[in-house]
Amino acid sequence: MPGKRTSPAIGIDLGTTYSCVGVFQHGKVEIIANDQGNRTTPSYVAFTDTERLIGDAAKNQVAMNPTNTIFDAKRLIGRSFSDTAVQSDMKNWPFKVINKAGKPVLQAEHMNEVKTFNPEEISSMVLTKMKETAESYLGQKVTDAVVTVPAYFNDSQRQATKDAGVIAGLNVLRIINEPTAAALAYGLDKKLKGEQHVLIFDLGGGTFDVSVLCIDDGMFEVKSTAGDTHLGGEDFDNILVDHFSAEFKRKHKKDITGNARSLRRLRTASERAKRTLKCLEPVEKAILDAKISKSAIDTIVLVGGSTRIPKIQKILTDFFNGKDLNKSINPDEAVAYGAAVQAAILSGDQSEEDSSTGKSNTITITNDKGRLSKEEIDRMVAEAEQYKAEDDAQRERITARNQLENYAYSVKNAVQDAPEGKLSQEDRETVMKLVNETTTWLDSNLLAEKDECTYKFEELQKTVAPIMTKIHQNGGSASDGEAGPSSCGSQSNQGPSQSHGPTVEEVY
Repeated sequence: MPGKRTSPAIGIDLGTTYSCVGVFQHGKVEIIANDQGNRTTPSYVAFTDTERLIGDAAKNQVAMNPTNTIFDAKRLIGRSFSDTAVQSDMKNWPFKVINKAGKPVLQAEHMNEVKTFNPEEISSMVLTKMKETAESYLGQKVTDAVVTVPAYFNDSQRQATKDAGVIAGLNVLRIINEPTAAALAYGLDKKLKGEQHVLIFDLGGGTFDVSVLCIDDGMFEVKSTAGDTHLGGEDFDNILVDHFSAEFKRKHKKDITGNARSLRRLRTASERAKRTLKCLEPVEKAILDAKISKSAIDTIVLVGGSTRIPKIQKILTDFFNGKDLNKSINPDEAVAYGAAVQAAILSGDQSEEDSSTGKSNTITITNDKGRLSKEEIDRMVAEAEQYKAEDDAQRERITARNQLENYAYSVKNAVQDAPEGKLSQEDRETVMKLVNETTTWLDSNLLAEKDECTYKFEELQKTVAPIMTKIHQNGGSASDGEAGPSSCGSQSNQGPSQSHGPTVEEVY
């Protein structure tokens, strides 16, 4: 059939602090773990003198490279530089944001060169990471995706998110609201009969959103939204750490902000303390704006990792007079789960019609002002391909370096552990000399290219392999083995010996 998709469509929750990807397969949604085994990935991108890092690797080195590690790109996407929220956020970021034609642009030093990036580009890098995570799991290329955005995103922010998908090499089937995705995750479009009101309580790592949806005959309508774009798990921790640091300084006349160990202990204690915090005001506002009473809320859905806090669950249950909370799906994954369901529907993986169109998805972009031009998008797509090539080259370089380093140490260990009589003193000295030369070269050439490392590996293996063969021969002594590899025991019946000797696995 013309136009038939060869790979599944995926669902991506492009989050402010963490992102998540899922795919509908074999009748169920699979949330896909990244290369670190984590099912959510930090929305972080870092630039260094030698490489670009995305996700866990980027966040892990933020303390050492704060000015070139970019996060919170979602807070900038589709906004103008003069936006009050942008101006406020800039004061708290360690990286630089500059004004370019009225738009906020991020600045970082990469490979000793100062570069600028649109928020769409940074978001596209995170989307690329999620795309590659899915491709690794599925074993095939992925092109089609559904990407989620907050319900309060305007036309410009939605289009900018779609542009980010294009730059990442994705065909964005649809941009859907996060609360709609959460409702889809629980199948509320199928379970609820007649007109029903659903409250989505989304408290994540960086934002707090409350939405009231009206679901009627499979159609979703966002009736109201409320919340705080700067209230989330990490914000709780930061506020408490700042507060208690100031209290400690006031009471004991000592400033602990310069002591990393003390701050880490304080943050741990703050994480425990935040379980007593309350978040009811936005809930009341969302219900009021939806022009309904709280008794009209039929279903409550919890989204975001911070909704695990027992106190928050209790005050919500109490506020709604004992009503049960929908929390059976991992709250970190619920939005990606729903996006994957929507992706499956749109790609024809289920005999069902699209049931989530609703008012929120009938948006028409009527004003191109501030959007990226086709030329800009084409340029960013080309740059994304260049970055991918650089990432691949860096990955291959590291693999070749690790192969050489591991082989050198394996050979060294094998020689040191070899029983007396297996090797002559001359052979031992030859191997140790070569191994020491190799490790010294590695230490002095940290940025050696793949070809250089491969050449060194082959040269080392060529010289060392025949000596290693003597260690693995059955019986015999060093003097017996001098005649050559093929002269020993069972080896003699296996045909000519290979010129390169044993593989790395055999040395291990």
